[in-house]
Amino acid sequence: MLTRIYGTAFTTKKELDDYLKMLDDAEKNNHRVLGEQLEIFAHFDLVGKGLPVWLPNGETIIREIEKFATDTENNHGYLRVATPHIAKKELFVKSGHLPYYEESMFPKMKLDDGEYYLKSMNCPLHHLIYLHKLKSYRDLPVRLAEYGMVYRKELSGTLTGLQRVRGMRMNDAHIYCRKDQIEEEIRKLIVMINEYYKVFGLKDFWFRLSLGDLSNKNKYINEPENWKHTEEILREVLSKLKVKFKEVKNEAAFYGPKIDIEYRNVYGKEDTLSTIQLDFAAKKRFNLFYFDADGRKNNDVFVIHRAPLSTHERLVALLIEHYRGKFPVWLSPVHVIIMTIADRHVDHAKKFVEEMKSECVRAEIDDRTESIGKKVRDSQAMHIPYLITIGDKEIKENNLSVRTRDNKVITMRKDEFIKRIKEEIKNRTN
Repeated sequence: MLTRIYGTAFTTKKELDDYLKMLDDAEKNNHRVLGEQLEIFAHFDLVGKGLPVWLPNGETIIREIEKFATDTENNHGYLRVATPHIAKKELFVKSGHLPYYEESMFPKMKLDDGEYYLKSMNCPLHHLIYLHKLKSYRDLPVRLAEYGMVYRKELSGTLTGLQRVRGMRMNDAHIYCRKDQIEEEIRKLIVMINEYYKVFGLKDFWFRLSLGDLSNKNKYINEPENWKHTEEILREVLSKLKVKFKEVKNEAAFYGPKIDIEYRNVYGKEDTLSTIQLDFAAKKRFNLFYFDADGRKNNDVFVIHRAPLSTHERLVALLIEHYRGKFPVWLSPVHVIIMTIADRHVDHAKKFVEEMKSECVRAEIDDRTESIGKKVRDSQAMHIPYLITIGDKEIKENNLSVRTRDNKVITMRKDEFIKRIKEEIKNRTN
């Protein structure tokens, strides 16, 4: 019997020691370990593999991320839409998902009025929304955004925590534009991505420009002029913005070139976080059009698929590991824990909690009959940003004893503390 053995070799013992330390740190900060410890998400056998359930802490995190995305997209001229989880077979035949992508879609459902599928992409439904109302050249670009739930029939052996799942909520949007608008829209997207990642404190990422192969007509749509033009535009935008990128051939989508945003996870493995895809096939499949300056129907509509923040699942997995569980204040499921020393302090603490909640500060009370040391250790294990102790002295002097995440204890007035934490939340500081 033959046995295949894989190994990793190092030229020095120091390199080996560094590698083993990296693996040890990676295991401690693995999002599956921290996600369970911090009560962010869970998997249940009765729900099924690859279908994570967001616990209250996790839902708070993704709600804040979605609010951040919504605010940003509103400022960039996006229109919010919402589409159903299922659609008729005919839609996915028209889009090309059937039969070419059927192996990655959940099986069809037979109803009394036809066959339906769980959607694996939001784009076919967005194309219908674009066509719902006639557009002139002045209306373009049209930017439709949705945090839409999509489903992929992944093999059970490939599922990994939140990084690879069967059900995912995607930071999706589709931009419908004229050919002369492509460059500016791509530029705005790259700028937006850099703005997002700056807020999250992400630095170890780069762009991957995936090009087509015009000789491979079985794999790529046969529009050589559009391929040449759009690939040059993407390359030029990346170069002008002076971002880190590399080109790879024969890795584009069948309908156009794309830009992937790559990063390294805690194990040092290269992974894709999000993508920008240029599409010049949808216009034919869905007869996308606008009326030009002469009032004539123009079918030359380009679609840009983009998901700067990927899916909630993949992004949260990255952020858990990136922050090592210590989320910045604005993303923390709980901002403040109020710890009482004795029962006589509970009423005062409850009033303060309600006061903070009225200021949109996520505060909770720990009034257990445990020592302050025990309460501090339990809250620190959950990486709560601020711990406040309430006792006789604090009530008498109307002050707060505030313990920060780096274990510093500061005495502050209530109004001073509330002002400080509200600014951190508003500014989304790291």
